[in-house]
Amino acid sequence: MTQNRIIKICIVEDDALILKSLQMVLNQAEGYAVTGTFFSAEAALENLKEHHPDVLLLDIDLPGISGIEAIPRLKKLQPELNIVMLTVHDESELVFAALRKGAVGYLVKGSTSKYLLQGISEVIEGGAPMSPSIARAVIASFAPKTETVLTDREVEVLEKLSNGTNNKQIAEDLFVSTNTIKAHIKNIYKKLHVHSRAEAVTKAIKKGLI
Repeated sequence: MTQNRIIKICIVEDDALILKSLQMVLNQAEGYAVTGTFFSAEAALENLKEHHPDVLLLDIDLPGISGIEAIPRLKKLQPELNIVMLTVHDESELVFAALRKGAVGYLVKGSTSKYLLQGISEVIEGGAPMSPSIARAVIASFAPKTETVLTDREVEVLEKLSNGTNNKQIAEDLFVSTNTIKAHIKNIYKKLHVHSRAEAVTKAIKKGLI
């Protein structure tokens, strides 16, 4: 710890045992204090302003709104909030989805107490803590692409698909017809050997195409 002030932390976690364990670790550590806990994203959204934490530890799998869906809503309430995902998931597509939404760190549950505390401190100092397995996935995404199976326009279409944009809106954004977009999507499926949008997006992310 390089700062003298207390780091205020809120936790969004629906598993009572995990939540209790996190509270114990953080409250027993010098310079850290849990000021609020929530079992759902909805509860956090409703009560966050009362706590105004420095850091929010956010699970992905929550009842109702998922952690990833909640990120932009939480940031809207408190723009300077440092959101760190704390989850069992280390799939690259979920990592990147969380980071795109505004998370500043991504830690896998089961990390040691020391690593958790270091991660929170790192966030306050302007860093972006990530568990080793997550860091490797991020680094791999920037590795030189060994093959380019999609055209620039197909990549553009796929990026829009990854954001949940429908065919009509993509067509309007790219100033082409809906049939043209359908043709692009058909080619994307064929080149990536997939049969759905979700599969196409997942495979493209794993290949580093988007």
